[in-house]
Amino acid sequence: MKLTDIIGRLPYRMAFAGGWIDQPYVSQYNPNPPGSMVVVAIEPTSRFMDRCGMGTSTRKVAAALWPHGLPEGDPARLTRQLYEAENRGRPEPSGSQDMAGLIYPGINRLDYDFEIEGGYFPAHVESCQSPAVARWLEQVITMVPVAQRPDGYNPLEIKNLDPAWIARLGQSGRDCYDAIVHMDAEALGASFNESMMCWETILPHTVRHSTIAVDLMGILGYYQSRYTGAMYSGCGGGYIYVVSEEPVPGGFQVKVRLDHTSQAR
Repeated sequence: MKLTDIIGRLPYRMAFAGGWIDQPYVSQYNPNPPGSMVVVAIEPTSRFMDRCGMGTSTRKVAAALWPHGLPEGDPARLTRQLYEAENRGRPEPSGSQDMAGLIYPGINRLDYDFEIEGGYFPAHVESCQSPAVARWLEQVITMVPVAQRPDGYNPLEIKNLDPAWIARLGQSGRDCYDAIVHMDAEALGASFNESMMCWETILPHTVRHSTIAVDLMGILGYYQSRYTGAMYSGCGGGYIYVVSEEPVPGGFQVKVRLDHTSQAR
């Protein structure tokens, strides 16, 4: 028996710097569009926890929509198809980065502009499927489990939609992608740290909330002070992504998916 016989062969996805810029209520205030964020498709080499910012709810919708695995076809079209399936009938649709992150192979910069389709879908996708870059990224990113989002948690109770900070958020995604393709760990860590500063300022409940029992900012500060950079996989905690060229205790590494259809065994 293979692990994928149990958890399925569909990929997961990591979301890096710039997250939340895919939400139109954020991107509409960006004075320097497009704003960018980075997603990375990863092989299902382990089962990731739910409610941890790993796109697991979207992955379940994809499994129901495509029970035999990701179909062949234009990734932009498939992203829209999956987006429609997940958001049908929902009064508050999700952002599209979850869908794009699962479908586009490799490392991808998603550029969002509110003036283009209302900011619901990327105005442009810049992709990197270099095996050398992927292997480097696998070596410098360590995931450390922290905590699942608690029941009753709402990260959007406070929105400080300051255009200057939203511009910084969108730029952090562009800086993140540039750092990855140039295999620059220092710049990658800096983009992670910058993105977390933007989260804390624009949507403070992404890292602090009455329902969160874990000191997320304390844990983040620990890893940022001891390693090149760090950020959370999603609002409310989840996993912490640590940029380090040295082993990180308690962490594990992943495999970037470079082909369209996951071939994990």
